[in-house]
Amino acid sequence: MATQEPSGAPSALTSSALAAIRRTSAVDTVRARISLAVDLGLLAPGERLPNVQVTAAALGVGEITVRRAFGTLEREGVVERRPGRTGGTFIAERPRRRTVAQVAAYREDSERVHRLIDERIVLEAGFAHLAAERLDRNGLDRLDQCIREMDAAESWAEFHASDQRFHLALAEGAGLSAALAMYQRVTGELYAYFLPYPMGYLRSSNEQHRAIRAALGARDATLAAGLLRDHVAELHHSMYVGLTDAAERGDDG
Repeated sequence: MATQEPSGAPSALTSSALAAIRRTSAVDTVRARISLAVDLGLLAPGERLPNVQVTAAALGVGEITVRRAFGTLEREGVVERRPGRTGGTFIAERPRRRTVAQVAAYREDSERVHRLIDERIVLEAGFAHLAAERLDRNGLDRLDQCIREMDAAESWAEFHASDQRFHLALAEGAGLSAALAMYQRVTGELYAYFLPYPMGYLRSSNEQHRAIRAALGARDATLAAGLLRDHVAELHHSMYVGLTDAAERGDDG
């Protein structure tokens, strides 16, 4: 779940009144995220979900929470579970849609999510500018390792873990501990809203990581900052807030 702010921090992030998902149980947030991903076409009928342990790590909840969420989603007709060596949890062939009422909490928080994305843009573009000057060989090697892990990822959950490590390694490369703490609060809040993505989209995202890494290796601070800004700004359109807006407008794709 989302990280907790230090007491007394005067930030919008500390206000539970602004975060509808904070009034939603852990089980129901998992149900809502998977159901919303199905509604938006991010998870396809028949698609296999990562196992409980991997899903729990990706969504920031306990394994028992995921098991309970999967059980409820099965009863609701969103997923089906199959026994045996080739079994697991799959999106139903004809999943029921818009059955999880708690999805409303995510829609209610749309404005807040856009604000968190803007905060992340400001922080990460600045980090990239400084990291282009300060990242040493070990720092660049960490980014390369994350990119390789994302190339090899077999599920959105595995990809998400390596993606987090890539962005954190870049932020750490700027060498600003106070700003890094702020960044971790922002991303901790924002990651609570991430949904599963199709692997094709994630592969394309990793090409952007590769371009950012190349700019950092070339010590091109302006290019690195611009690429990072554009990479994060895309979340306004690719996260559920942008996808639901497009669906309501009837946009193609």
